[in-house]
Formats: sequence, C-alpha cells, structure tokens
Amino acid sequence: MPGDIEKIKAVINNLKPSEKKIAEYIIENADKISELSIGELSKNSGTSEASVVRFCKNLGYKGYQDLKIKISADYTYKTKSIQGFVNINDDINSIVVKISKNNMQSIEKTMDMLDRDELQKAADAILNANKIDIYGVGASAIVAQDMLQKFMRINKSCTAYSDSHMQLASAANLSNGDVAVGISYSGETMDTVDALKIAKNSGATTICITRFGNSSITNVSDIKLFVYSTEAIFRSGAMASRIAQLNVIDILFSIIACRKYEDIIKYLENTSEAVSSRKY
Repeated sequence: MPGDIEKIKAVINNLKPSEKKIAEYIIENADKISELSIGELSKNSGTSEASVVRFCKNLGYKGYQDLKIKISADYTYKTKSIQGFVNINDDINSIVVKISKNNMQSIEKTMDMLDRDELQKAADAILNANKIDIYGVGASAIVAQDMLQKFMRINKSCTAYSDSHMQLASAANLSNGDVAVGISYSGETMDTVDALKIAKNSGATTICITRFGNSSITNVSDIKLFVYSTEAIFRSGAMASRIAQLNVIDILFSIIACRKYEDIIKYLENTSEAVSSRKY
C-alpha cells in the first residue's frame, strides 16, 4: 500500500491553491515536518493555520498532530532509519558513536540554549513553593519521576503524575504559592498542556521543560526552560531529548542545593541514612 507521502502526491493536483502549497512543502520537506508547529508549517508554506487544518481534514487526518506522526513514520520507513540518523545497516561501533555523540550534542546545545534568567526564576519558584506538581506522560513521565526523587529528598512537597485524570484533579486544587512543572519534548502533549493550563488558572506558577520554539505548552507557561534535541517527534523512544531534560533537572536541583546548602545537606543525610539498610 502507498504511504502517506505518496497519497499526498496522488491528490496534489486536485487540491485548492492554498492546500496545494501545503502539500508541496510537505513533500519537499518530509524530514522536517515532525519538528514544525502548525504555525510554522503555515508560515513556511505561505498559507494560514486554517488552511492547514482544512488540509488535514480533507485528507482524512484526525488533526495536525496525526498528520505529523504519519508523515514522519512514512519518511522514517522509507529511509530505513531509527532516530533519523542511525541507519539499519550501521554496525555496532557506528551505533555506539552516533547515539553517544547525539546525546552529548544535546547536552552541549541545551547548555548554550538555557536562559539563565529563566533558570533563576524556576529555582526561586520551586524553592519557595508550598506544593509542587510535576506532569509528564510517556517518556516524560520518567523525567518527572527523576525530578520527584531528587526534590523529595530535600524535603520539597512534590508529586509526579502520569495519569491524565490525576494531573487535572491535582492541578485544579493548586493555588497561589504552588508550582506546576510540565514536561513535554514536543510541547504538544495535550494531557500535560491541559493540566498546566488548569494549574495556571488556579493561580500556580507554571514551568515547562520542552524543545525550543513556540508550542501549546509554552503558551500556558510562566517560565520556559528549553532543551535542544535533533530527534524527530516520531521516534522509537525519547533518547537525546530525555537526556537533555534530565540534565535540566540536575541543573535546577544543583542551583537550589547551593542556595540552601546548610538545610539541604541535613535532608540528604537523613534520607541517605533512612535507605542505607536497603542497599545491598
């Protein structure tokens, strides 16, 4: 059966002028579509967001996110690659080098990209928070759990939620003086975005950890911490993006630990002693 790119090629001459522009851009830039927001695609193709929405509907997609996933999957299948840079014919050494270098590049680029003022605001908000909610689903839930583990050990009242209903319920009960952290590489994970939106409406300070650029999650975030990654939205599982997000968590934790060292060292000693009998 033909893939999604071929389907677009097959109907391109029957599309309205604006939709034809979108189709031409997608065909010529299939490798970039997964990284573009709906606004970026409309701008790059010289059309409007409404035209992109109509294009998706007329071609049978559930929405723009569905289009991105299927175009990226089709492109990935045709190029026979994983993560967009590892080829199925690579030997073990090539895979080791490519994955390792990509992860290192992600950390280095994130280091350059992180806004120090935003980091300071995030650290201040977390340090002074009465309660901290952490939202993340899928691979981002792993990052959320890492943040929970770190900040719980220094006596910060925080909870990580991966279930969408629990995210929404907890967000609704936040208030001024609380903090909600949303983790989403794509910035379009609607479970996390919706929870952060409710948290913001409840009066909490909202922080996002996401890829660079405008997205749904940045629109509902008071503080934005951007990570760099070359991986596409369609991937076998978060790799470089996960490493970059974990790195941001480590940075935040270290900033706060340095600020409140005398208090925090006591908490770390207490928690270390409490779990010492479980070490084998």
